[in-house]
Amino acid sequence: MAIIVNLDVMMARRKMSLNELSEKVDLTLSNLSILKTGKAKAIRFSTLEAICHALDCQPADILEYRPNQRVIE
Repeated sequence: MAIIVNLDVMMARRKMSLNELSEKVDLTLSNLSILKTGKAKAIRFSTLEAICHALDCQPADILEYRPNQRVIE
């Protein structure tokens, strides 16, 4: 997939753990983990908004488009 999820990068920059982010955005650890590892097929705008609010960032800080990027599954 050409969409790269940089959630772990933003969490590291904000020194926030997955547990802490999970509490702030009211998502389960497993759902956040799926998103963080790039295995999610979709994300709701409301979830993206909550993550951006919690991490004080923009959607482009979390999601990146690399057209020639291929992931081997």
